[in-house]
Amino acid sequence: MTIVIIMGVSGSGKTTVGKRLAEVLGWQFMDADDLHSPENVEKMSRGIPLDESDRLPWLMAMRQHISVWLEQDKNVVLACSALKQSYREILDCSLEAIKWVYLKGSPAVIQSRIQSRTDHFMPADLLNSQFEALEEPTPDEAIHLDVSLPVSELVERISRVVKGSG
Repeated sequence: MTIVIIMGVSGSGKTTVGKRLAEVLGWQFMDADDLHSPENVEKMSRGIPLDESDRLPWLMAMRQHISVWLEQDKNVVLACSALKQSYREILDCSLEAIKWVYLKGSPAVIQSRIQSRTDHFMPADLLNSQFEALEEPTPDEAIHLDVSLPVSELVERISRVVKGSG
C-alpha cells in the first residue's frame, strides 16, 4: 500500500495531477482543500493567510485520514500544500508507505495559473504568503517535478517511481 502526497503552493497543479494520477493507477483521490473548515475557506477567500492555529486542525484531520488508509491498506493520492517541514512531519505517520511529490514552479508561472482559474477559493494575492511559508523538501525527501511539464508527463514520472521503476 502506498500514499502519494502531492505538495506545492496553490496553483502548482496538485489537484489536476493528483486526480489524473489516481485515475491512471486506479487509486482513491482526496484533495486536502476539502478538509478545510468553513472558517478557513472564508478567511482565505477574503485574502487572509491562515495561521498555525487555523492549520493544525486541518493537518490533524489529514493525519487521521492517512492513519485510516494505512489501517485499511488503501492506495491513495492526496493533494496537499504541506508547505512546511513541520506539516510534513505531522502527515508522515508511516515513512515506508508515504511517497512525497513536490510540484515546483516559479512565482511568475504559478501566478499566471492562479489568475486564470475561476473555480478556487484561494485568491492570487495570497500566493506570496505561500512562497514565503514554503520550506522546500530535499530531493531525498520528495520527488521534485517542474510544474511547466505537461500533466501527462508528470503523471508518467510519478507512476514510474510509485511502481518502483524510476
